Amino acid sequence: MELHRGRLFDHVHLVVKDLEASKRFYRAVLGALDVPTGGEAPDHFWADELYISTATSQAAQGALTGRVHLAFQAASRSAVDAFHEAGVAAGAKDNGAPGERPYHPGYYAAFLLDPDGNNIEAVYHGEAQRSAPSVAIKF
Repeated sequence: MELHRGRLFDHVHLVVKDLEASKRFYRAVLGALDVPTGGEAPDHFWADELYISTATSQAAQGALTGRVHLAFQAASRSAVDAFHEAGVAAGAKDNGAPGERPYHPGYYAAFLLDPDGNNIEAVYHGEAQRSAPSVAIKF
């Protein structure tokens, strides 16, 4: 078994009211970013650092999460565009069309509201050199 982790956080757990609606949304937008779903069970599914479950899952402790802002890394501007297009096609609400943002030069992002109202972003930081594509954890 092998896991991949980024540098800023280990994982995010969203507890949602409609798991099937969330599966449709996250499969669409993550597919546009070329990130596969890792697996699923009747009360949850995951993709890399993102874990999504129902309130009845053991990890959720019976409560939905509040509004969350979550940003996915995108490999290009066209990936940000594809993320936004796929999300809207999957029923998400536009929360900021693809475009440059003032956070730093080259910051190109788009924002969607997922089925639970979470603000989901895809961002491309412009041309940059990474030390590694991800941290690989092998068991």
